[in-house]
Amino acid sequence: MTPMTKAEAGPVAQRNRRSRTTVVTFLGAVVRPLGDWMPIAGAVDLLTQLGLDAPSVRTAVHRLKQNDWLASETRSGARGYALTPTALATLAAGDEVIWHARKPADLADGWCVVHFGVPETMRARRHQLRAHLANVGFGNIGTAMWIAPARMRDAAQQAIAELDLESYAAIFVGDYQGPQDLTALLYDSWDLAAIDASYRGFLEHHGATATRLEKGGSRGQDAFTTYLEVLDQWRKLPFRDPGLPSEVLAANWSAPAAVDLFEGLVALLEKPALAHATAYWPSA
Repeated sequence: MTPMTKAEAGPVAQRNRRSRTTVVTFLGAVVRPLGDWMPIAGAVDLLTQLGLDAPSVRTAVHRLKQNDWLASETRSGARGYALTPTALATLAAGDEVIWHARKPADLADGWCVVHFGVPETMRARRHQLRAHLANVGFGNIGTAMWIAPARMRDAAQQAIAELDLESYAAIFVGDYQGPQDLTALLYDSWDLAAIDASYRGFLEHHGATATRLEKGGSRGQDAFTTYLEVLDQWRKLPFRDPGLPSEVLAANWSAPAAVDLFEGLVALLEKPALAHATAYWPSA
């Protein structure tokens, strides 16, 4: 077999990543409501309606099984996969952010600041801590110093404990006393302009979708594919948003409008999308 060139490998890797993220969206939004189990043939048929190819879907499913997300199980004579406790716990944790976008923090509650000095011999864990803090919504305000609304203190403590770095980290919670302008400081600590642009992109891409659905509704495959497309694009956005107090954000911050649009689209699409998917389950 002739090995792939770099030019060929790039699109393949991108296609595989898209397959994995779309399959995870499908597991959370479709498989869970339909009994935490999916028939593999029906799942492949549905996911190909989203533009994925069958081999990519099967590869993504295989990898999720290897990662203890899926367990083989036959129901009503149909081969399929059940969601494992690992998958259900991870999806439930994501729900808190995806379905209930991080509400603006109360400015009066203050801030949580994490400072750490992890030795060079533990570089890997230092990088892990940085990544974990960023993933849960902390912004970087200086060398080994991270900030988030005070409500993120427990998340910081958990991240530090999981990496066994308690001896190298300190957590402070309190009010900001200056002298820098707080809004300017925070905009330098997160790429808030990029986060806002992502919300605006969602508004621009799906605003016309909402108008179309409000006029004529949606059923069948159109409802299913539109629903999964909306969820797949949306679920990445709230994880990037630290949920800062509205007082420190620009007046035209677009997150509230994007949340309203997302919730409206879900209300219009969820029921017909699941009705379409149900037809591919053996009990149908």
